[in-house]
Amino acid sequence: MHLYTVLSAYSGKRFLQTLVHKMAAKDTTVLLQQLRQLMGNLELVQEPLAAYIVPSPDAHNSEYIADCDTRRAFITGFDGSAGTAIVTLSKALMWTDGRYFLQASQQMDSNWTLMKMGLADVPPPSEWLNKNLPAGSFVGVDPRLYCNDEWDKLAKALHENGNRLVAVKENLVDLIWQTRPSRPKKHVDELPLKYAGKSTADKLVDLRKKIADDGVEYLVVTELDQIAWLLNWRGSDIQFNPVFFSYVIVGQTDLEIFIDPEKVGSNIHNSILEQDKNVRFHQYDDIGKVLEKLVSTTTGKIMVAKTCNYYLASMIPESRRVTKVAPIALMKTIKNSVEVDGMKNCHIRDAVAVCCFFGWLENALKAGEVVTEVSAATKLEEFRKKQANFIGLSFETISGSGPNGAIVHYNPNTATESRRLALGDVYLVDSGGQYLDGTTDITRTVIFGKPTEFQKECYTRVLKGQIQLVTSIFPDKLVGNYLDSFARKALWEVGLDYAHGTGHGVGSYLNVHEGPSGISWRPYPDDPGMQENMFMSNEPGYYHEGEFGIRLENIIRVVKALPAFNVGTRGYLTFEDITFVPIQQRMIEVKLLSPVEIEYLNYFHTKCRKVVGSYMESIGIPPSDPGYQWLIKETEHLSLKM
Repeated sequence: MHLYTVLSAYSGKRFLQTLVHKMAAKDTTVLLQQLRQLMGNLELVQEPLAAYIVPSPDAHNSEYIADCDTRRAFITGFDGSAGTAIVTLSKALMWTDGRYFLQASQQMDSNWTLMKMGLADVPPPSEWLNKNLPAGSFVGVDPRLYCNDEWDKLAKALHENGNRLVAVKENLVDLIWQTRPSRPKKHVDELPLKYAGKSTADKLVDLRKKIADDGVEYLVVTELDQIAWLLNWRGSDIQFNPVFFSYVIVGQTDLEIFIDPEKVGSNIHNSILEQDKNVRFHQYDDIGKVLEKLVSTTTGKIMVAKTCNYYLASMIPESRRVTKVAPIALMKTIKNSVEVDGMKNCHIRDAVAVCCFFGWLENALKAGEVVTEVSAATKLEEFRKKQANFIGLSFETISGSGPNGAIVHYNPNTATESRRLALGDVYLVDSGGQYLDGTTDITRTVIFGKPTEFQKECYTRVLKGQIQLVTSIFPDKLVGNYLDSFARKALWEVGLDYAHGTGHGVGSYLNVHEGPSGISWRPYPDDPGMQENMFMSNEPGYYHEGEFGIRLENIIRVVKALPAFNVGTRGYLTFEDITFVPIQQRMIEVKLLSPVEIEYLNYFHTKCRKVVGSYMESIGIPPSDPGYQWLIKETEHLSLKM
C-alpha cells in the first residue's frame, strides 16, 4: 500500500510517531552468501548466473502457499503474499505492491532493497535487470515456479538486451533451506452435492464441450482451486484454502488425476469412478512424465492456462499448445443457484459471529478488560466456530489497532508485541470464514471512544465510495477496471486515496481471492467482465501512516439491473450486498452524506436488522445478548438532522 501522508490540523502530535510494534527483520547475510555460491556452481547451472529470481507462488501459481513453498519469505524475511525477489552477485532486491510497502520495509534487513511497484521511479524487474546486468548475462529461475505467460514476457524482454532467461531444474533456495517442511499430504473430502450444486459428471460434460469448441483434445489443469471445484473435493494442504496438491488432465473421454494416493480414501475413489469410469490415478510428482508421454503419443491440441508453470507448458510444442484463460476459471466464478443460496446463508451466520464479537468487544473495553490485537482475533474466531457449517478461517485475521491499522495486511502474530486495544483508538479488523456452503470476507473499522473530525471525514468518504460502487449500474460484461473510480471519487475530492484494489472475486467454499475478475485501478488482464452471479468484494479504504487505518468491506453479488432504458438491448447489471453487518454510526459524519446515500444506508441497516436479528432469534440468541443489542443500536436510522 502506498501510504499517502496528509498534513492537516487533525494530525496531532502522533503524526511523526513511528509504528509502535515493529516487525523483527530477519538476518539474511549468510543465506545470501550461500545462494550466491550456488549461482556459480556448474553442477547445478549450465552457466554461472548473474541473477536468480525467487518468485512468490508455488508450482500451481497459488497466492497463498504451503509452508514448504515459502521460499521467497525464507530468503528475504518478508512474508507478505505478493512479491518477487531477485538476487545478483552484489545486490538483493524485493519487488512488492502498495499493500506491503510498510510491512516489507520492517521485515527485511539492510541486505535488501525494497522496490515499490507502481511508483514512477521504480522499474519493473526486466527493465532493472537489463539496465544493471552486463549484456550476455544468464538469469535463472525454477521453471516450476514461473508461469508460462510471465516466462515468455520476461525471456523476450531480457533477450532484447542480449540476456537470457534459463531454467534451473533444482531449486537453489531449497538446497540451502535445511529446515524446509515436508509437502502436506492431508486427507481429501468430497463436497456433497447439496453444497456443490452440480455433479462432477455434469461439470465434465460442460468442460469437454468448451475445450472441443476450441479444437482442443486435452486440457492440463494446474490451479488447485480449479481442480477442487471440478472434482467437488476439498482439502486442507494450504492454510485457509480448502485445496489439495494435485494436477488433472482432462481428455474428451478420459480423466487423469495426479495426487498422492494416501490423500484419497476408498469412498472418494469409488465416487469419482461413478462420475467418470475412464479415470486414472497417478502419483502427484508423475505429472511431467505422463504429460511427456501424452505429447509423444497424441497429435491433437493441448490447452494450458496462462498461469500454467513453464516446466509443464514447455513440454508441449508451440504448434500444438493452446494457451488461454482456463475455461474452469470462468465456470466456477459464476455461481450456480445452490452456490448463490449457500453464499447468502453463510454470510448471515457470519454476520451473527461478527455482531456478537463487536458487542462483546465494546463491553469488554468499556469495562477496562485487557484486549489485545491477538486476543481480539482469537475471540472473533471463537464466535465463528459456534456457527453451523463452519470449517475454519478463510485467511489470517487482520487485527490492527491505532497505527497498526495503517498496515494494509497487518498480521499481529508476527509483530514483536500484540498491541492493546484502547477506547480512543481506531480498530480495523478484516476477517472471514470458510463454511461448507460458502466463503466470507468482511472488514469493519470501529472506535469505541470519540473519533477526531479528520477520522470521521476519512471514514465517511470511504463509506461514500462503498455506497457508490454497490449502487452503480453498468453494462453487462463491463470489466472491473472501469468501476474502480466510483469507490475513489469521494476520497479524490479531498486529495486522499488508497493503493490497493477495490474488489476481488470470492470462491464458494474455495479461495477467498478468486480470479479472473476484479475491481482495481490496475486492469485485470484476463477479466471477462462482470456477469450475473459473480461475487466480488467492495473494500475501499484510507491509511494514515503512524496513526490509523480505515477499510470497509462487504461482499457483493452481481445481479441484473432494470434501468429505464436499454439502448441496443445490451443488458445492465448492478450489485447487491450479501454482507449483513452494520456500519458503525459513531464514525459517520452525516453532513457529508447525500440524501440518496443516507437512504441507501438506512435500507442496508434495515435489512441487517431484519435478516440477522431474525436468525439470531431462531438459534436462541436473546435480545439481551450484547451482540443482539449491538446490532439493534448500530442499525438505527440516520437522518440529515443528526
